[in-house]
Amino acid sequence: MGAKSWWSRTDSRLLEAALGLATLLVGVFGVLLPALGVVGLIDPMDTREVETEAATRVPGTATDAVAGHGMTLAGSHQADLVFAHPDLGQRLLLALPELVGSLLLLLILALLLQMARTLRGGDVFVPKNARRLSVIGLTVLVQAVLGPALLAITTEMLVSGTSMADQIPFSATFTGEYVLLAFLVLALGEVFRRGARLRADIEGLV
Repeated sequence: MGAKSWWSRTDSRLLEAALGLATLLVGVFGVLLPALGVVGLIDPMDTREVETEAATRVPGTATDAVAGHGMTLAGSHQADLVFAHPDLGQRLLLALPELVGSLLLLLILALLLQMARTLRGGDVFVPKNARRLSVIGLTVLVQAVLGPALLAITTEMLVSGTSMADQIPFSATFTGEYVLLAFLVLALGEVFRRGARLRADIEGLV
């Protein structure tokens, strides 16, 4: 008698439901609502957290200096750049990093959902899952590099041509955690690939 698997069909359904719900939430709050804000159908994003050049900041002075651009800057080191009435271009630049990050996350969730569906058959070591894990790893790596770069570039474009450009330096903060996670997922994809190949070889011998 074979050993009974601890993973049941109900577990698979619950996992698929959780991933489906996560996909829906990211789609609504990470893509749909920011997009509606960009086109002006709902209140748009009007604030961007930035790093300032000086250690201290006098909000009144910064506000007066850029009154013609509708911006205010308050805080020290980590400050909030606030737009009173952002135009279409500014709304797009403010929302773009979140939109791109959410779209990449949607891709990851969609691939995980496809992988979860293979659990119904009781075997996840299939070639398609190895490819899906490789795509997930590459997507995480792209997000690790593109996210901070896009945030820095859009901030630079937002303050370009204003007095804020001298107070907000161009900077991008990259973290190694996501890069490490990307390589771990890629390594897991290779494990799945070899597992699928080994299973195919064994079935060929039977």
